[in-house]
Amino acid sequence: MVNMAGGGVEFKVVKIHKPEDVNIILGQSHFIKTVEDISEAVVGSVPGAKFGLAFSESSGECLIRIDGNDEDLMALARDNAKVIGAGHSFIVFLRDCYPINVLNAIKNLHEVCSIYCATANAAEVVIAESLLGRGIMGVIDGQTPRGVEGPEGVAWRTTLLRKFGYKRG
Repeated sequence: MVNMAGGGVEFKVVKIHKPEDVNIILGQSHFIKTVEDISEAVVGSVPGAKFGLAFSESSGECLIRIDGNDEDLMALARDNAKVIGAGHSFIVFLRDCYPINVLNAIKNLHEVCSIYCATANAAEVVIAESLLGRGIMGVIDGQTPRGVEGPEGVAWRTTLLRKFGYKRG
């Protein structure tokens, strides 16, 4: 940490709070249009998906803009966006849908700059704060590896992917 009075930067780690059955997508965008475009991308990719999203505007009124079709997920998005507090960031909470089903649609939006993570894991956001505001430096997604996959792990993984319909054979 550096003394902010001298114009330095302070780093913080912020935990994303969510139920275990909810997936998240955290990213950066540059325009207020993000809110409607992400909503359309989710609904257009998986019509039955439940979601809530929040976009933190970083100019003008600097509001957290919220949308979605599930009140609980919208509240989660709002509350987590407040804690993260980074301008031009967005967070999407998904239920009855996996990020893989909507990720390309979101990444292909003209105003989306980057995706930091798409996960069901416990996650933390590494924030840098200066006199200007806050920015996302990165994400800690899940736990540290405990070993290397063996033949049983390969069998489990390939079976799971076929069960979900992501691979054939």
